[in-house]
Amino acid sequence: MNPEHSYHFNLLKQTVATTFLQHYSAPNAIEEWKGEDIVAFQEDLFSKVKAKVSEKWFYTYFKNEPEKLPRIDMLNLLSLYVGFNNWHAFKEAHVFSNSTKKKNKKQLYWLTALPIIMLIFYSKSLKNEFHFCFVDEIKNEAITRIPLDIKVLQNGESPLHFKTDSLGCFEFTTKEKTITFVVQSPYHKTDTIVRSIDSNKNQTVKLAPDDYALMLHYYTNGNIKDWSTHKTQLNNLIADNAKIYQLFANNIGIELYTKDKFIRTLTIPTSSLKSIEILDKRLVNGKIVMLKFIVK
Repeated sequence: MNPEHSYHFNLLKQTVATTFLQHYSAPNAIEEWKGEDIVAFQEDLFSKVKAKVSEKWFYTYFKNEPEKLPRIDMLNLLSLYVGFNNWHAFKEAHVFSNSTKKKNKKQLYWLTALPIIMLIFYSKSLKNEFHFCFVDEIKNEAITRIPLDIKVLQNGESPLHFKTDSLGCFEFTTKEKTITFVVQSPYHKTDTIVRSIDSNKNQTVKLAPDDYALMLHYYTNGNIKDWSTHKTQLNNLIADNAKIYQLFANNIGIELYTKDKFIRTLTIPTSSLKSIEILDKRLVNGKIVMLKFIVK
């Protein structure tokens, strides 16, 4: 992080702490905040700007010395939290003066003294940062209800597996100029995304909702009065030889359902229906042939 970025971000951290401490009790230094302090800050941030930072994000950028600035959307949210319209407005109100630059001038001299070979080595070690946020194609809303599964494909190597964060976003750093990954969600269609670093600008990726999974979600959580029609629709939705698994919390086991047993479960209007969550599914010829669910 260059001196100007460091100056502004450290000042933003101090201002965030000052804003929070106006209504809450915690150590003056944000780096000393712990469990309950962080949770209280997350809730206060959400109440004011309708967004949260994860505990991992807090430790990366507030409790430690980051090597780079956070994403611009997070800087904008934090600036809004402390009373500014955005990150640009915050910086405009806290100019990085010449005297500040002079303090850091000696620290920058070494850059001009580096031999050419070190510059070449540096250029070869540069890494490309990809950042994606996922939204529902129909609702045009961030997908944050459940984490999405991300599988990054690599040439000649095993894929890497990640999940989206609390904001429905995903970051990946690589020396390659392109990234290929598969994104999966119980309620959206699986898609393979290919992007180059030249076109990457904190991209938003729209995912098409999976009608089959949404229908099942509706059947399990909706207020359906006509259970006879409900049963017929489910029968058409699921293949006769479908393999249906109920997973139990804490990995205590799995129960295998037949199609008929599963439909009976969904067509009996009990309160437990609203606790069913679809975890995974697979389609063949327009019918569900594999389904995994859990009762929370």
